[in-house]
Amino acid sequence: MFANLIESDSHTREFKRRSSFFLATIVAYALILFAAGIASVYAYDARLEAQTDSLEVLNWIPPVTPAAHPPQETHPLPPRRSAPSSAPVDRNTAVPIRTVAIASTNDPTKVPENVGTKAPDVPPVTGPFRLGDRNVDPPSVAPNNSGNCITCSGTSPVVRVDTTPPPPPTPVKPQTQRLPSTVLASKAISLPQPPYPPMARQIRAQGSVNVQILVDERGKVVSAQAVSGHPLLTSAAREAALRARFTPTLLNGQPVKVQGVITYNFVLQ
Repeated sequence: MFANLIESDSHTREFKRRSSFFLATIVAYALILFAAGIASVYAYDARLEAQTDSLEVLNWIPPVTPAAHPPQETHPLPPRRSAPSSAPVDRNTAVPIRTVAIASTNDPTKVPENVGTKAPDVPPVTGPFRLGDRNVDPPSVAPNNSGNCITCSGTSPVVRVDTTPPPPPTPVKPQTQRLPSTVLASKAISLPQPPYPPMARQIRAQGSVNVQILVDERGKVVSAQAVSGHPLLTSAAREAALRARFTPTLLNGQPVKVQGVITYNFVLQ
């Protein structure tokens, strides 16, 4: 019994030792992790500063300046002309003389004091004047021949007509037209047949050869190129196509270049 008790006591000490070691290990790991977290925070801030220092401006957008408004054009007011006056002319006066100051009906800046249906007997006056016992005008004030128009200028408008003839239009060069084989053959004036090449006859080569030609404005073949056919037959077909002649092709009354294909059939007899 005592032996068991001694053994139980030893196990208790072992458990205490293990528990203390376990706790010490946990505390050590906790301190290490805490220190690592703090160090990582400082290290991350250091990297941010390095990134901030190494920033580079790739695109620079200048500040937008408000557009200046163009100055408004000031149009001068047209000269005002006085309405015709029926007052007699006195050579001894320098300014008009009126018994009553009455403004012209064509002056929108002067509003009559009284409204009536009959015009006053006193002639209206415009500009500087003097009140007196009569109604006269100086010699410099002459009736206006333009009627009641107070905004018309003294000179009549002049219309200038440009008599220079316009430049002639630049003629447009017509483009080359492409014609079908049947239409091109119908325009042929002379269509020589190619001779059968002896070498092709010996090897019994036969078949059709297509030759693409370019005809100028006069109907002459200026270019010929074989596009298909036996190699021993294309040379003879091309030489025959160069000797062909066609009627000129007109487009809107102007001769144009045309392009098409001639087919030569080589058949052994």
